[in-house]
Amino acid sequence: MKSIFSLCCCLLFVGLLKAQQDILVTDLTRIQSISNVSFSPDGSRILFTVQTINPDPKDKLEYNYSTQLWLSDVQGKSTKAITFHRDGANNPVWSPDNAQIAFTRSVDSKPQIFILPLNGGEAWQLTSEKNGATNPVWNPDGSSIIFSSSYSFTDLQTDTILNFDKVMPSWPMEKAGYADNSLLKPGVSKADPNGTMEEVRAYLAQNEKDRKAKVITKLQFQLEASVSNEMNFNHLFVIEVRPDAKSRALTKGYYSFSNSQFIGTGQLLVQSDMDPQEHPDRSQENEVYSLELTSKNLKKILGKKGMSYGQAKASPSEKWLVFTQGQTNRVTIPTLNIMPLQGSEKDIRTITHDRSISSMVFSPDEASLFITSPSNGGVVLHKINLSTLSVEPLSSVDEGIGSFDVSQTGVTFVKTAVSSPFELFTADQSMKNQKQITALNSSWLTGKALSKPEKFFFKNEQGMTIEYWVMKPTRFEAGKKYPTILNIHGGPTAMWGPGEASMWHEFQYYCAKGYGVVYCNPRGSGGYGQAFMRANINDWGKGPTSDVLKSLEGAVSQGWIDTSKLAVTGGSYAGYLVAWIIAHDHRFKAACSQRGVYDLTTFFGEGNAWRLVPNYFGGYPWEPEAKKNLERESPINYVKNIQTPFLIFHGEQDLRTGVIQSEQLYKSLKVLGKTVEYVRHPGATHELTRSGNNRQRIDQMLRTWEFFDRFIQKKV
Repeated sequence: MKSIFSLCCCLLFVGLLKAQQDILVTDLTRIQSISNVSFSPDGSRILFTVQTINPDPKDKLEYNYSTQLWLSDVQGKSTKAITFHRDGANNPVWSPDNAQIAFTRSVDSKPQIFILPLNGGEAWQLTSEKNGATNPVWNPDGSSIIFSSSYSFTDLQTDTILNFDKVMPSWPMEKAGYADNSLLKPGVSKADPNGTMEEVRAYLAQNEKDRKAKVITKLQFQLEASVSNEMNFNHLFVIEVRPDAKSRALTKGYYSFSNSQFIGTGQLLVQSDMDPQEHPDRSQENEVYSLELTSKNLKKILGKKGMSYGQAKASPSEKWLVFTQGQTNRVTIPTLNIMPLQGSEKDIRTITHDRSISSMVFSPDEASLFITSPSNGGVVLHKINLSTLSVEPLSSVDEGIGSFDVSQTGVTFVKTAVSSPFELFTADQSMKNQKQITALNSSWLTGKALSKPEKFFFKNEQGMTIEYWVMKPTRFEAGKKYPTILNIHGGPTAMWGPGEASMWHEFQYYCAKGYGVVYCNPRGSGGYGQAFMRANINDWGKGPTSDVLKSLEGAVSQGWIDTSKLAVTGGSYAGYLVAWIIAHDHRFKAACSQRGVYDLTTFFGEGNAWRLVPNYFGGYPWEPEAKKNLERESPINYVKNIQTPFLIFHGEQDLRTGVIQSEQLYKSLKVLGKTVEYVRHPGATHELTRSGNNRQRIDQMLRTWEFFDRFIQKKV
């Protein structure tokens, strides 16, 4: 009877699985993501934003992003969108009296701050700043709002408020041949190509202004999608919350200010890098200041050469200050620290927590500090007792906690799980009695067949525990063999696991297509502490390759993987590692690299992430020891050994890794007569697969599957 019962259960499960639908590639556009979660000041309501991906009404093949404000009571009985404007709404913040919400919306391609009354009526526009307004922060008395606005170097040179005396920076501008910054002041000569030297210089300056020439003098000249010599500085302003109010500048000069927070009604906590002797591109420090609103006086609270202070936050009563602190120009996890706000550096206490900090929130009674940290495949919510400084994990490493907030009685948070990439929940302050508030994704996922990742681990040759996950094909049947994809993460300090939302759809899609998926966190990954993260210093290739291949071999030992039908893929640093692997190992039938780095020497000059070179490999390409390291660790130098059919992707506007990296690899393979295909996505940056054009995101996933099937399933 028992065997008959088991057989019946098995047949029932198979029947249910067959009745379910597979994840489709276009389901990517159905995922709704939640962020900017906050309780109302009285704790009765929850405000958050929802980003959706909607069909373009003018082009049925294109999709547009839209972000709107949503509101829910804490019981989840009434959860609804409260904005619907085509230009969306972002960065919402509650007024202290619970009656209004400030948020940003684009107006004439510039963000501006709007005020939404919750007792009825339309949102009205508060700011009309020529350079836009972002990051609204309410004064505790509700009378005014602090905001940020970005000014270019050219703007600041002539701005009568932020630079009343028309001074030049005190830090060196590094213009060749000009030792004195005063010589670089805008001239008054007329522009004449046939005139005096001053008139010729005015003509050349006009050409730069009109985008006919880009003269590069700054170190960090590569942006994400373009090259520019322009510098931008973020300044703070205050404006009364009333129609037709005018803003007043709080900061000035050739510096940027961020992370503003009221400490009382007349003072702000802000962060800046205000080194008067060092060009901002070279200075990697960051300090913490107090800013007096009336006098505009700045007082340094924390700051030290070679040290960067971040995420500074004052407690509700302004008794405590928490912040992160880390050395500059080093692969490191910043420490978490606490001190009295009115204290000094001698009062700093370090909270032992060997993980990076995603976000921090004080409990209203200041007994606890809540933080999120990537850890062992999940993003974990922790509770820190501020009396003992003990750290208690509250959530599982098998899920991810995103944006969150804390009230007197509970916590509200966004959770990523295998069952859904984003939903909003509430719980008590111990994360007990969890209640799901939204069903934005779980509703359309009802009836979808999903693959559940199984976690395994092993010890590598250095004694480090390497965790990996195995996902079987969605319609897995025991006794059959299946093709499998080894999927590798980038960074290299990124981390994957069931709690990481960005790969949720890709993993499920490949499983729905009949592939198994194996992924791991090799040495160098985040989420396992500083020693683990630094374990790939001067070893980007061999060591991490050993870890990811042993993960695959562990999955193969389960007996269901067809070792004659293996593929490997990854992006950014993982694009690098894919190229390294197939140059040293020939087990894969097909491989795919996206936006990768293949020649570390030229990457130093081409990519805006160039500081990875000295930080990981001990120096610069012209230094003999570093040059030797870079040549040894560059996949391009092993290109002759590549035999695996290879698909290479790169966005044409990707300046984080640099598109020449993929051109060089492709051309080398093509000259050598290797099986290779190269795909460029016009207009795409390094962020293509995360926040890029959705048609291109779908294109890349389909091309990868189609390419793998050519060589694994032998359909052509």
